[in-house]
Amino acid sequence: MTDATTTTSTTTTTTTTTPDRRPGGRTARIRTQVLDAVRAELTENGHEGLTVEGVATRAGVHRTTVYRRWRDVGGLLVDVIDAAGEIDWQPPDTGSLRGDLTALNEEIQESLLVRPSFALALMAASFHSEQAAQAQTQLWADRYAQCEILVERAVERGELPSHCTDARSLLVAATAPVYHHLVLQRAAPDPLLPERSAVAAVLAAAAGAFSVD
Repeated sequence: MTDATTTTSTTTTTTTTTPDRRPGGRTARIRTQVLDAVRAELTENGHEGLTVEGVATRAGVHRTTVYRRWRDVGGLLVDVIDAAGEIDWQPPDTGSLRGDLTALNEEIQESLLVRPSFALALMAASFHSEQAAQAQTQLWADRYAQCEILVERAVERGELPSHCTDARSLLVAATAPVYHHLVLQRAAPDPLLPERSAVAAVLAAAAGAFSVD
């Protein structure tokens, strides 16, 4: 569930402000150049410094091209988030729920520790753009849905009770401490936290904490 972190089209707003999916030829090259520029500008300057003109200059394209295809900064952010959803990412498969959740947390922690962190910059931008917020909400929903297979495999292996476990709640409980520690507290990274958080979630799940009545 990384932030390089998966999504289908999100809202009506999204589809009217972004180019068609998986364009080819020159269109694909321009999209790649522009989205790379958005990531760089956002990471370096934050949402406040993200402008269509700056993106166009960095991408080496005319600003009218950007305005025509993305319309505004919100459209650029939505397409960057959509592009993350197009990455062929797969949840970890280590052979145990504890191992899977630990590996997932390690990926998340790594994405948040990169400096400057695009993941953090994108989170911040979502508080300034309703379009980006909607797209990111869908991205998170898709990521959690994709990771539900971790819980399904754990049930099949007998690691979790056979009765229905709320996979989304378990996944949130397992990953939330990493975000809380690094994003909210802005604390120094704890190399033990990814596994410790995973273990706590697994123990709680095994005790029925996330069972669905």
